[in-house]
Amino acid sequence: MKTRTEIVLAGVGGQGLILIGKIIGEAAALFEGKNAVQTQSYGVASRGGFSKSEVVISDEEVAYPEVLEPDLVLALSQQSYDMYRSKIGKDSLLIFDSDTIEQRECSGKAIGYQITSTAVNLHSMKILNMIALGILAGLSVSRANIAGFPSYDSLKKSLEQNTPAQYKNLNLEAFETGYKLVN
Repeated sequence: MKTRTEIVLAGVGGQGLILIGKIIGEAAALFEGKNAVQTQSYGVASRGGFSKSEVVISDEEVAYPEVLEPDLVLALSQQSYDMYRSKIGKDSLLIFDSDTIEQRECSGKAIGYQITSTAVNLHSMKILNMIALGILAGLSVSRANIAGFPSYDSLKKSLEQNTPAQYKNLNLEAFETGYKLVN
């Protein structure tokens, strides 16, 4: 039985991918007693350049902290979608923003959600990441059943701990909205 879950969150700088990677890792480690490691990389441009956050979750000690074969990829830009669409296994899942990404043939299962238009409907592009996190939470308890991914409750607790007070209500609303897009 596989005990290691590998997650890639990819897009462009400024989309909050590092933050949701931290939320996922802390949800697994602090609230579910698993081992989790979060790494990040981004281009020289802090906004607009390629950015990714990787999270490895395991019941055992994490000997290697980087993703080798992603189980789950979240792509929030065309570049990130194109980069990972052929790198995922047949049992892997690629989630993407169908508002901004043109779907192309993928080596695993790809599912698009209207993330950008949902953010526009909530009147803030700054919550794109929280909508996406809600979608991932919804998928983890629905048909996709992402083994090893933190539960809805653990993610919500971690989100609350990692959000400044002035953004907490908006981030929770975005998280719930993303969750409801799946369920």
